[in-house]
Order: sequence, then structure tokens, then C-alpha cells
Amino acid sequence: MRYSRQTTLPEVGTQGQKRLADARVLMVGAGGLGCPALLYLAAAGVGTIGIIDGDVVDVTNLQRQVLYSPADVGRMKAEAAQERLSGLNPDIRIIPFTENLTPANALDILGGFDLVIDGTDNFATRYLLNDACVKLGIPFIYGAIHRFEGQVSVFNYNGGPTYRCLFPDPPAQGQIPNCAEAGVLGVLPGIIGTLQATEALKVLLAIGRPLSGRLWVTDLLTNSAQTISFGRDDAQVTKAMDIDLTDSFPTSFCSSDQTISPAGFVARLAAGDEFNVLDVREYHETPRPDLADLTCIPLGQLADRMDQLPTDRPLLVCCQHGPRSLQAIAILKELGFPQELINLKGGMAALHKQLTDT
Repeated sequence: MRYSRQTTLPEVGTQGQKRLADARVLMVGAGGLGCPALLYLAAAGVGTIGIIDGDVVDVTNLQRQVLYSPADVGRMKAEAAQERLSGLNPDIRIIPFTENLTPANALDILGGFDLVIDGTDNFATRYLLNDACVKLGIPFIYGAIHRFEGQVSVFNYNGGPTYRCLFPDPPAQGQIPNCAEAGVLGVLPGIIGTLQATEALKVLLAIGRPLSGRLWVTDLLTNSAQTISFGRDDAQVTKAMDIDLTDSFPTSFCSSDQTISPAGFVARLAAGDEFNVLDVREYHETPRPDLADLTCIPLGQLADRMDQLPTDRPLLVCCQHGPRSLQAIAILKELGFPQELINLKGGMAALHKQLTDT
């Protein structure tokens, strides 16, 4: 009875519902796109849903990340999402991964799933996701949002194009601001995430015409939409197959001479080492640990305000998860910043967890 409105559809039926029950879907990112996609996949009866996200719920998430309530602020998103989705549908299995997708874990985690949904918010992870999915032969459902505009496509499906076929090269450092910097209308990720869930169900049920080889683009300010066709580029597919994930986009396009883990940073502070700390997040982003010698300059203002940075000690650069701090280091290097630059691995979210755990 639970799925009767769905199984009544001749394209689904009881056999289709069984296919959903047997399916294993991984959601990469439980944020603005992940929340609506997860809600509808769980409600539809997808039997096993993995959620990988190393972030905690922040009060600024509540405007659009509809899985969470104020009581969840500070909790790991993957665990809060698991609790909410298990309450929605106790008959399915939810597997939380309270970590970020990295070159070290991508193949192991993705290898246990039939389909991947892209709920990421940075290009480093997206290229990594593409290359891992190509290597494993797993289709993935792409979604992206910016202010009032959104995109959806299906990559690596039945020999179709991949993400690199459409976007062979990442944008220049700092060219595309994230949601924290540019803002986003709260309903936009709801629309795009729901369409991603729709495409996932079509792929799992083998019905309709998934958006493989087509990019659906919408602008909510004008309520306009268009579909852009694109083809498979075998050279890009070969590149993804051959690339060593540990030498792919996250390191080759955004490199730092030094990276330190939150545990390593805390240990060096305890040993008496001194750092200046630069936080390149927007001013409203939390958590913001109580650190001495902390300077807050949003990434978009960094080039114009570099003269405000102290230069008497090594500079630890951090953001929420890591991508923006790598961009900041590249900017500072280009501008000739004189001190040693160190990237905080995992960003302030990981440091906050480290400080809380210890």
C-alpha cells in the first residue's frame, strides 16, 4: 500500500518497485541538492542509500537544506540525515559516511553502489567523482546551482558522455563563487535536487529518456529553461580512465606546498608553535573556533586586502572544507606573499570536530 500510487504506473509496477528496493544509491553531499533528492529517493523506496558528507549542520543551511531543523545545528549532516530519513521510511537502509570524498577513499566507497548523485559544491570533488565513476562504470546524476540558475544532466550512462566531455577543464581559480559567496534562492536547490532524484529513478527503472548527452538549464528569475545537447569525447573518457586519482584535479589544479590536518595543527599549537591564521570564508559562516591571531577576509576580497595580513609567522589558511583555502593560497603566492603558506586539511568544519572531540 505504501507504494501503490507508484506501482500503479505501468512503467513501474511491482517489478519496478522491486528494482528500487534492490538498488544502492550514493548521495555525495547532504546539502542543498542532497536534502530534496534524499527525501524523494527514501520515500520512493530505494532500498539502500549511502550519504557521504564530512560537514556539520550550520544555521545558514536551514534556509534551503530541508532535512534539518534548528536542533540539528552542530551535528554531522550524514548522521542527522540518516535519522530523518529512517523516520520517513524505516524499511530502507541508510549508510552514513561522516567524511568527505577524497582520492584516497573514492573508489572504495563508490564501488559499493549502483548509481551516484552529485550534491557537491566544488569543482575538485566533482572532477574526482567523475573520474572515479568512469573507472568503476557507475552512472552519476549531476546537479549544480548558482544564485537563481540551475543545471541537471546524467553522465557515464550506457556509454554516454561524461562530465569531462562537457567540461574538459576546470575554471580558473576563484572564477566561480560558491553559495556562501554568491548566495542562492532557497527553492532553487529544491527544484534541482528533485530533478536529480527524478533522473535517478528513471535510470534505476530503465524508463523514459534520461538526460544523458543533454544538459538541462533553468533560470528561475525568468522561468525559462533550455536543453543543450553534447556528445561523448573519447579522449576525455580515456583521460578519466588513465588518471591516477591521487594526481587528479584536487591536487594538480589547487596545490599547496604544505597541508596540515586539524589534529596536526592542534598538536603543533600544544607544542608551542605559533601561526597566524587566515579564514577566507564569508563572515556569516560557522563554526568559527576561538583562535588567537585570526584574520577573517572573504576569498573574494583577498587580493585587495592582502596588506592587512601579518607576515611575522607562517600563515595557516582555512575555509569551510578546504577548496577555498587552496584558492586563497594560489592567490597569495601569485601576489608574492612572503611567508610560508599552510593549508588546513578539511577546513574549519574538520577543525571544529577535532576541537570538540578532544
